[in-house]
Amino acid sequence: MTAAVCSGSSRQRRLLAVRCRRLTQRPVFTVVAFAMIVCNAVLLGLETYEGIAGRWHGELKLVEHLFLAGFTVEILLRTAAHADRPRALLRDPWNLFDLAVVLLAFLPFARENATMLRLLRLARVLRTARFLPQLRVVVVALGKSLPGTLSFLLVGALLLYLYAMVGWVFFAREDPGHFGSVGRAMLTLFLLMTLDGLGEAVRTGLEISRWSIFYYASYVVLSSFVLVNLLIGVVINSLEEAREAEKKVGKVPGKPPPLPARDAVVAPALDAVTAADDDTRQGELKRKIETARLALDDLERTLTAPLTAPLPPARRPAPSPPGDRPSAAGP
Repeated sequence: MTAAVCSGSSRQRRLLAVRCRRLTQRPVFTVVAFAMIVCNAVLLGLETYEGIAGRWHGELKLVEHLFLAGFTVEILLRTAAHADRPRALLRDPWNLFDLAVVLLAFLPFARENATMLRLLRLARVLRTARFLPQLRVVVVALGKSLPGTLSFLLVGALLLYLYAMVGWVFFAREDPGHFGSVGRAMLTLFLLMTLDGLGEAVRTGLEISRWSIFYYASYVVLSSFVLVNLLIGVVINSLEEAREAEKKVGKVPGKPPPLPARDAVVAPALDAVTAADDDTRQGELKRKIETARLALDDLERTLTAPLTAPLPPARRPAPSPPGDRPSAAGP
């Protein structure tokens, strides 16, 4: 009985997941969710104008609550689409981000803090990456490039510190405004990394020493060309990895996702199986009830019969034919 109940519950859960998945993967659902995010961003921008916010405060609050209700329904449908495989819901970073953004808006500390609530509403704008495949690839690439970017920042900081110390040693006395301390020297060199004010810095250095040209030239080559190209290479490599990952999961534009077609076949099959199982269970239950009723009738007849009922006469064996009888006399 318990196994049958568990099997029926699992079947119903799978059927719910298939139907919700078919709904969430329709283009109309994606367009509506994307439109809500864009309208929420526009509403957030309108609230920055004091005249509009003061005049339409009540209406803007009502629209914000409607958007929150719409986002909540969207998240519930996406969660129900993973009812048959809840672990897949938690393995997708976009699902975790959507859940966090929507659920945090219901917490008391977020609703009482206007700044926190605005930040959460602003975070909803980032959900547009979920519905734009190319933007999603770029965001994923930025995340994958973080380890390489941290290494780039470490190398850049080391290079900046070394050249700042060298500049402080050679130019601190003649140019204290730019190299008076290691902090000032690092700030000067950081601005020179963008090639801003390079000509003026080179002219000032030539007035101090002719050899300063090698200092500035080597620094510009290493910081503005080598390191920047390395960073571009890291980002491009991460972009290719993100694009390959998107292709593997079938989210690249132009490639139809495999789930809707499968669910279109699975959903009717599950409906038919569920109906057939219900009919089968009803038929088996009727047969068991009829068998139990007949057994109770037989038991009742047996109990009501007289205890001293005459036994049926014993059957005598049939006489053997004359030729088969043995003779009494001996040979």
